[in-house]
Amino acid sequence: ARLLAAHPVDSVVHTAGVLDDGVIAALTPERVRAVLAPKADAVLHLDELTDDRTTFVMFSSAAGVFGNPGQGNYAAANAFLDAFARHRSAQGRPTVSLAWGLWEQEGAMADTLDAAGRSRMARSGVLALTTEDGLRLFDAALAADEPLLVPVRLDTAALREGAAQTVPAPLRGLVRNSVRGTAQRATTGSLADRLAGLTGDERAEALLELVRGEVAAVLGHSSPRAVQPTHAFQDLGFDSLTAVELRNRLTGATGLRLPATLVFDHPTPTALARHIGGELLDEAPAATARPTARRTVADADEPVAIVGMSCRLPGGVRSPEDLWRLVAAGRDGISRFPEDRGWDIEGLYDPDPERLGKTYARDGGFLHEAAEFDAGFFGISPREALAMDPQQRLLLEASWEAFEGAGIDPAAMRGSRTGVFTGLMYHDYGQGPRELPEGVEGLLTTGGSGSVASGRVSYTFGLEGPAVTVDTACSSS
Repeated sequence: ARLLAAHPVDSVVHTAGVLDDGVIAALTPERVRAVLAPKADAVLHLDELTDDRTTFVMFSSAAGVFGNPGQGNYAAANAFLDAFARHRSAQGRPTVSLAWGLWEQEGAMADTLDAAGRSRMARSGVLALTTEDGLRLFDAALAADEPLLVPVRLDTAALREGAAQTVPAPLRGLVRNSVRGTAQRATTGSLADRLAGLTGDERAEALLELVRGEVAAVLGHSSPRAVQPTHAFQDLGFDSLTAVELRNRLTGATGLRLPATLVFDHPTPTALARHIGGELLDEAPAATARPTARRTVADADEPVAIVGMSCRLPGGVRSPEDLWRLVAAGRDGISRFPEDRGWDIEGLYDPDPERLGKTYARDGGFLHEAAEFDAGFFGISPREALAMDPQQRLLLEASWEAFEGAGIDPAAMRGSRTGVFTGLMYHDYGQGPRELPEGVEGLLTTGGSGSVASGRVSYTFGLEGPAVTVDTACSSS
């Protein structure tokens, strides 16, 4: 207060912004708070600290005006700034909120987009402003005497080419004729009628081509042939924003009400096409065919049949065949302590077995390759993999190899009523006082939870049977 009395503040230009994009179902209170605080809390504090004569210029975003798939938290934060500008202006206090579009400036949002992101924005009709244009618009806004302005560069030709569902409502006046035309796109009835006249194989092919075409458009491919039907959407390059854009395009093409989690519930173009076909024709999608084992055929009355095995054991054992060779050769799996785990091996050793916190052994049964986990193969980020108990990582690897050993394509099991039953030993990975790598702490709960182990296998392979973890202590080791 003393500072402001001596040095009155003429103007406040608030430019803060934090992004944490994701579909609504993935937004936690913490993720919403992290995005809202720099916008809402900061402006309220600044307003409280200044007086009624201070001019407020707030950098908002067009996301709050038009909406933007996958940016619910960011849109809400900017919508608050826009509403606060109207509120403050109505009280006679000079205020303007600028709901900016993209800037080309280094470090701005457009600068962080990859080619696919830029292409997606261009298809939506939003182009990046040059720094010179942005500064000119800033000056013009200060002289406009309006509490909310939207300085954005639009490509009206791209807007006209878009479907009615993808053009933000405030902009439809610019493309009214086009919207009426695109509204004639296939509806549920017309598409369903067309599919009903096809054979089963023709119908499946038509639906798959529809999905591949929309996927290619979202990802910026020149042809649907670039989209592999059996590849997971995550592997094709989808994130939360592109997943919602694909949902919107398919909604426009089919007339169906499709959920924002569409590509996560049906994670390949083939699976998604099958789902859409079932919805359009009111048929349940064909059940996943039960694969047969390549090496072992069980009798139909067999209560339990082992058709695939895998294992990880000390002594370099990475398969049942390795285990048999170790036994046949009369070897053991005991080795020196691993040297890649940050352990003070010499400090741990003490020949006196009575010394607490020490070990009198220099050898043991270790999985030396436990850290060699291909996180990307299982769709897991390196940061999350680091937070995962190695038992979870080994279960994923062993499960894949059990399918492989049985001659079963793991992708073919997605959606099947396959159960996962896991026996787990106690776990202390990631516990105790230590320095944690940045960003790992929030992932330790699931990474170190025994109950998650069976569910992680089910989730990774899309298995929909029971998933049960039992802590069987040393018998699991």
